[in-house]
Amino acid sequence: MSGLCGWRRQRRFIYLMSFGDNLAFVRALAQASPVTQPLVVFYRPQQERAAQRLARSGIDVRPFRDDLRFVFTGIPTVMQARVLFCDNYYAFLGGLRHPRRMRIVQVWHAAGAIKRFGWDDPTTAQRSASDQRRFQAVYDHFDEYVVGSPAMARVFARSYRVPLARMQVLGYPRSDRYRDPKWQRLSREAVAEAAPELTGHRVILYAPTYREGVTFTPPAGLAAALTADPNAKVVVKVHPALKASAHQLQEQLGQQVVVTESISTTDLLNVAETVVTDYSSVAFDYSLVPNAHSLLFFLFDWDDYRRDPGVQPDLEDWLPGPIIKTTTQLAAAIRADEPTDLTQFNQRWNSANDGAATQRVVARYAALLAK
Repeated sequence: MSGLCGWRRQRRFIYLMSFGDNLAFVRALAQASPVTQPLVVFYRPQQERAAQRLARSGIDVRPFRDDLRFVFTGIPTVMQARVLFCDNYYAFLGGLRHPRRMRIVQVWHAAGAIKRFGWDDPTTAQRSASDQRRFQAVYDHFDEYVVGSPAMARVFARSYRVPLARMQVLGYPRSDRYRDPKWQRLSREAVAEAAPELTGHRVILYAPTYREGVTFTPPAGLAAALTADPNAKVVVKVHPALKASAHQLQEQLGQQVVVTESISTTDLLNVAETVVTDYSSVAFDYSLVPNAHSLLFFLFDWDDYRRDPGVQPDLEDWLPGPIIKTTTQLAAAIRADEPTDLTQFNQRWNSANDGAATQRVVARYAALLAK
């Protein structure tokens, strides 16, 4: 189908959305689009709420799945893209005819990498030869990768086996909010309204990564460790697929837990004094907010996890703080409440995430529409 539609002139922005936390950037793309060729956003069904917010701004949003309907109705529109923005890995790109004028740009959904992915993921070597060819076909289709630091550029080049020259160190647009005083104020007000019980307390946010296979068993003693500071309030935010485990942990936490399913992790980062995480990219976001005090890496399954799915080979060299493996160590760290020095961590991973990333990214690609 993309071959049949290859004659169409590429003159608009198209955005493929599977994460709903980059809406400000999408709106900026819409404003930079010609009136005669407005932005089109194709969104995964799970981002229906985010898409509705964009629609209220007058943006053309269309749901898509990898099915025949998308082949016959979506691909003809995709082939009109002068710049096709992708916030994730989209398998159909591997079979897309790539016109010379079309620029396919990866705008990833995380500012840094703790886990391995792509060819660095040990499970990739175990996949079939056809799967591996498909993976690389998708990676090769990306003409440019927008990244927030040279460190992330090197990770992408290695993990996707693509030239380092494709990396554009412009900063992640979604990181701009963390440098915006107005957003910070509105975010804090939203949290105070939705969860007033957090006000006046030290907020400890526990945000573990999504684990493949949709399994997460909290280690024994975790609830007691998280509540080691009796004056703190604890918020648990896990992947939506792990709600059952989250409820189990919340029941163990008792009165100190605050259940805030309606509040995003992004907003909670803006009020948290302590974030406890593991291999999640939430660490890179938290290090940007002005209220970041202590960032604790509770890697209770470190010995197994670093083998499968694996972590970045130099992780221990740049992690801002010690690896915490036991709940006893975690409790001690929470009680001590020592500040985490995030200076070198940010210099490594957030060097271009200075609050002006959206402006730079839009300027670069808007210039292509005029050609």
